[in-house]
Amino acid sequence: MPELPEMENYRLMLSDRIAGAQITGTEVTREASVHMTAEQFEEALAGKTVWFIERRGKHLLFHLDNGKRLLLHLMLGGSMFFGTDEQKPDRTVQVTIKFTSGNLYFIGLRLGYLKHMSVKEVDKELASLGPDPFDKRLTLERFVSRFAKKRGTLKAALVDQHAISGIGNCYADEIAFAASVRPDTKITAIGDDTWARLYDSMHRVLTEAQARGGYMEMPFTAEDHLTGGFNGNEKVYDRAGLPCIQCGTAIEQIEVSSRKAFLCPSCQKDQ
Repeated sequence: MPELPEMENYRLMLSDRIAGAQITGTEVTREASVHMTAEQFEEALAGKTVWFIERRGKHLLFHLDNGKRLLLHLMLGGSMFFGTDEQKPDRTVQVTIKFTSGNLYFIGLRLGYLKHMSVKEVDKELASLGPDPFDKRLTLERFVSRFAKKRGTLKAALVDQHAISGIGNCYADEIAFAASVRPDTKITAIGDDTWARLYDSMHRVLTEAQARGGYMEMPFTAEDHLTGGFNGNEKVYDRAGLPCIQCGTAIEQIEVSSRKAFLCPSCQKDQ
């Protein structure tokens, strides 16, 4: 599932291509993905201009010139491609938004959605989202306070979108490794020094991943050579049995709060 780095890269690439562009038409092959009929979707979007694109956690918001929004959550298996019919991947497309410069294809949008909403509806939908890791108001003290009432494991807390938005399975493990703490550590056992390392590691890991292009495999355009550049640079995630890049110990896969997690048993401790 795309996480903060992947969605931020999508936002940047979309901004370069469609910010200020007028929608010339739409196609919907799966109405459940847009929560309305294909005809209603076309009527709502045709002729409207995309002012700008905003990211909130793992969501993207397309701001339209009539005050409405398109709320996108790709979820598991979802991706986007911008280009022509000849360029797009041989994958099932659920939604297409057309522009003069090319088409925006929403692929694998079966668990995810693209909703046409009012500002109030968006605010209600996202009201429970936690702050963004890069929100300047999220100081170390406020970061720690987001987990004050948690009683579970570190990994479960990091992927909880109500606590902090944008972190998923991959980067939760990478953040824990960078902070030298096990992902199955109980929140109540984490001390001040470890919280400070986690806060710093969260910013470093997410910044590096976004700069490298995240772990999405499918490029956004035919000329996109950035997307997926973080693949192969994970320190622990999905590396079970491979040697730790720091100490050589085999990376382990464990189950944490019904999720798989990866760690180095030598480099990562309970504190």
